[in-house]
Amino acid sequence: MTHPDLLVPRPLDEPALLPLPGDLDLDLAVEAADRGNIFAAPESPVDWPRWRERLAEWRHAAWHRWPHDGAAYDRQSARWTQSCFTVALVWLWDERLFDHTTQRFTAAEFIEAAAGFGGFDAIVLWQAYPIIGIDERTQFDFYRDVPGFPELIQTFRDRGIAVFVDYNPWDTATGDAAEHPELVAGLVEEFGIDGVFLDTLSESGAALRDTLTTLPTPPVLEGESRVSLERIADHQLSWAQWFADTEAPGVLRARWFERRHMLHHTRRWNRDHSDELQSSWMNGTGIMVWDAVFGSWVGWNERDRSTLRAMVRVQRVLADVLVSGDWTPLVDATSDALSAGVFVSRYRHGDVTLWTVVNRGTTDYRGAVLDNVPDTGGSWFEVTTGARMESGHASVVVPARGVAGIVTIPDEISEEFAAMVDAAAADRHIADATFPARDATRHEPPTSSSAAPPSAIRVPAGERQLTITYRLRETGMYDGAPFVEAWKPLPPLLHSEVTESRVVTLGPVAVASAEVTNGEFAEFAATTGYRPDVPHRYALHWPSGDGAASGAERDPMTHVNLADARAFAAWVGARLPTEFEWQVAADDPGFTKVEPLVWNLTESEHSDGITRFVMLKGGSAYEATESEWYFDGGPRPPSFCAKLLLAGLGVERSARIGFRVAWDTGDEIEEAT
Repeated sequence: MTHPDLLVPRPLDEPALLPLPGDLDLDLAVEAADRGNIFAAPESPVDWPRWRERLAEWRHAAWHRWPHDGAAYDRQSARWTQSCFTVALVWLWDERLFDHTTQRFTAAEFIEAAAGFGGFDAIVLWQAYPIIGIDERTQFDFYRDVPGFPELIQTFRDRGIAVFVDYNPWDTATGDAAEHPELVAGLVEEFGIDGVFLDTLSESGAALRDTLTTLPTPPVLEGESRVSLERIADHQLSWAQWFADTEAPGVLRARWFERRHMLHHTRRWNRDHSDELQSSWMNGTGIMVWDAVFGSWVGWNERDRSTLRAMVRVQRVLADVLVSGDWTPLVDATSDALSAGVFVSRYRHGDVTLWTVVNRGTTDYRGAVLDNVPDTGGSWFEVTTGARMESGHASVVVPARGVAGIVTIPDEISEEFAAMVDAAAADRHIADATFPARDATRHEPPTSSSAAPPSAIRVPAGERQLTITYRLRETGMYDGAPFVEAWKPLPPLLHSEVTESRVVTLGPVAVASAEVTNGEFAEFAATTGYRPDVPHRYALHWPSGDGAASGAERDPMTHVNLADARAFAAWVGARLPTEFEWQVAADDPGFTKVEPLVWNLTESEHSDGITRFVMLKGGSAYEATESEWYFDGGPRPPSFCAKLLLAGLGVERSARIGFRVAWDTGDEIEEAT
């Protein structure tokens, strides 16, 4: 099977071409232009004045085709979107936001750490994917079943950070999709949500829009990728991903059409974010910080973090200039700057002018940037460093793959502007573009304390070469991201089954021939008084009182997390098997799977300090098949591994996950027993 080259943009990812006056009638290209993400800039600066004319013509014609009254942007509760320059996309159980040891959210610590990016204006709390489909729970359950979720949201809002919930329209296996509009609206009202993030949707359907509009405070909508010109009227934001730019930075179609529309640039698999940062800077738009993609670490390097800090510091203070000012792309640059790959755009609003400057080159540029700019008095600053300039023709430094900004402003500057300049002067640009790699560390299993029963399957010690199979999801497997510097990974590569060979060394072990049952766990709970560490409906599979398990006594015990399973294992003098011990034992004829079939937890807990996960084995009787985005289900061969990101506060417990135990069988263990 031939897979697409992920390092090459698809045709629809390429920038849209606007024919220059005299080259071709604009009407012949208008359909492609209306659908495009970004307008390509001509290679030659000689063509830029004619290109700007064509941009103006297109915008004028587009407004006649798709006029709107601006009501969605003028609404007081939505105006914050016009200065929402950074949004963080965060897994709800990210270890920077949630402490798995103490089982508490750590929003204050998360917000403090966000200073490295310049702080966040909004956050998307991503809750369900990639674990939805493990059982019958809906995407809405994965919000509503979180103890303390309202308080978490309020903490962010109290710090001036807007909160988005994620909407997955493809979640049709766990409920009726026709009910989604009311369910989304219910979330918004119940939790006081500011915005709805449209996963896999560039724009919402009419039913969802109409339902949300009836709320006392309608949330804003952020579409994925290219929102249509018609829907820009009621989608205040969009996330700009999966498209290429030209060497001279192009113009974002949605921003050029409606200056109040905020885009958030992202290339989720990039280790170099300078292209997105520079496009955002030149277009006066925002950035999405997404450094852990559904369990895959794709962290930002120090250079790009410092560039973003410098950008947003200016953008927030000069938001009115960027939104309401006269925007002239690719103008006023000196010939020396252009020869060095340095490009300039201009924003003018009243008596304040901002020139956004980017350096496409790999070496710092030192010299004058602006040409033919009159000195009309006032004060001049290079605002990304806080340096005062004598005039607009003074020499500046534009870092390699970085940005600069020149502002002329009246001498009587505001306190806000002065504070921005001081903060810029106190910060520093960091040139280090090294990828901040992380390793996922395995939780070491304890040693069992008793002998294995005769029914357990003995696995002799030794080195084995195992065949491992898994579905290629965005979560990856143990370490590293499945896609690096990729454009949009699509089937047949994404979601394909992968086969790998792994050499493992196993100690002598015996694995239980079957899962722990309801009856066995009930005896443990009744004898020890064990109760879940977090009171939660998913942890109440065994009621208080007599400790009897619900469900058939011989059914596999489910609704357990790792702590529950480990506690039971310790009670019987055992531990959980690793995924490799489980796989080898599963080849034995005596290895059985109790019905109904449930996934088995294994002693494979890993953490890279951001994402905590475990490997599941065996498959499940439940399988959500309506979308490829669901978690794996159905019966699975022993070789198959499913990576499950760990939630907390009881949400990690599932009706479709059970466990079995194992015993170390070395001579010293047997003798001690």
